[in-house]
Amino acid sequence: MTLNGTGLIAALCAFVGIWLGHVTVRKVESISPTLWIPTLLFIGAGLGLEFLCLQSADRSLSAGLGILGITVLWDALELTRQQRRVRAGHAPANPHNPRHARILAEYPAATPLDLLKREPTGAPVEEWGGS
Repeated sequence: MTLNGTGLIAALCAFVGIWLGHVTVRKVESISPTLWIPTLLFIGAGLGLEFLCLQSADRSLSAGLGILGITVLWDALELTRQQRRVRAGHAPANPHNPRHARILAEYPAATPLDLLKREPTGAPVEEWGGS
């Protein structure tokens, strides 16, 4: 009986790609003064990984590269979606980023508070005075 590790490699690549993509999108969107440059970089990296996927003769490597490539391409879309979440107040705005400073000024729901990094008090967020 021969073991086939392609499924395990694909699962690990999916997990790592999604986790790393989530963290990277939040960080890049928070610090980048424009979104078009990182979006183009994500698209280029994703297409590059997909090209390598198609060129690979090893099925496991091809599966891993394909999954990572499509995840990076999806992250390019997530940059603009993350900006919408910041505008709606669902993600924290970075007041030190000029783009986010404009968002804080123009969108009343936007907030610099990271609501996930607070102790639950049972009080509405407006009454919470955390930092």
